[in-house]
Amino acid sequence: MHNFLPIAYFENQFLPFQDANISIATHALHYGTGAFGGMRGIPNPDNSNQILLFRLDQHAKRLSNSAKFLNYDLPADKIQQVIIDFVQKNKPVNPFYIRPFVYTSDLGIAPRLHKIEKNFFIYGLELGDYLPPDGISCRISSWYRQEDRSLPLRGKISGAYITSSLAKTEAVESGFDEAILMNSQGKVCEASGMNIFIVRDGKLITPGLDQDILEGITRDSVITLAKELGIEVIERAVDKTELFIADEVFFSGTAAKVTPVKQVEMYKLPAERPITEQIKTKLTAITANQDQSHPEWVFAIDI
Repeated sequence: MHNFLPIAYFENQFLPFQDANISIATHALHYGTGAFGGMRGIPNPDNSNQILLFRLDQHAKRLSNSAKFLNYDLPADKIQQVIIDFVQKNKPVNPFYIRPFVYTSDLGIAPRLHKIEKNFFIYGLELGDYLPPDGISCRISSWYRQEDRSLPLRGKISGAYITSSLAKTEAVESGFDEAILMNSQGKVCEASGMNIFIVRDGKLITPGLDQDILEGITRDSVITLAKELGIEVIERAVDKTELFIADEVFFSGTAAKVTPVKQVEMYKLPAERPITEQIKTKLTAITANQDQSHPEWVFAIDI
């Protein structure tokens, strides 16, 4: 049962969440012609009159870029300001998740992006841990990640997430927590909604941006922090067998944060995860404004 924040932004106004409804004839509902973002917010542990958002500017920029794939000009500064207003109106008291969404809001039936109305809404819900923080089990999905030549994978296009949904359900119904998808070249790509990292011989390895992955904001944060901690980071193609013999494997994402993987298929991974824990601890401290090494990542909103 979700605890939704009481106020939503819908059709250029703020109104009660339960009143923000779309028609069953909405174009995006039928054709997947939408794009979304996701970001976490927490009450400031040191100031009850502030909410902390992680890398607000980058989330707004990515959603603005995603909107471009829909032939929709939605400036990042407008997205950022509406999110600030949204938070101030809701005044959340628990950790929460924000879901901004751009979409073709027309009621037509032709699949197209030209000469069609677009719109933008935001809602939120309270959210704790998306995945078990002590570690999860994964299977290799029978479904493959799409290619950038068939879908704009640098945008979080809603229609693309049918693959994620198929992979996630397949994994859970076969006894695992999460799925790992390969790309069309048979290389490790990402999970159903997270980027993936492995550790081998003290080096942090992750699929490069040329591997049909999403350009994750948490992924970028992990890479930055790892380098600052003196950990060598390698972005390259990753083979499936490397997952089975890795010293550590973890996911990164807005919802998942940094989540360790304890098992891939029938292969159990080491219980000791020094690099994962080091990065997770550092990122958690920055997000909660307890570590000032990246103040530009933490956006404080007065409520």
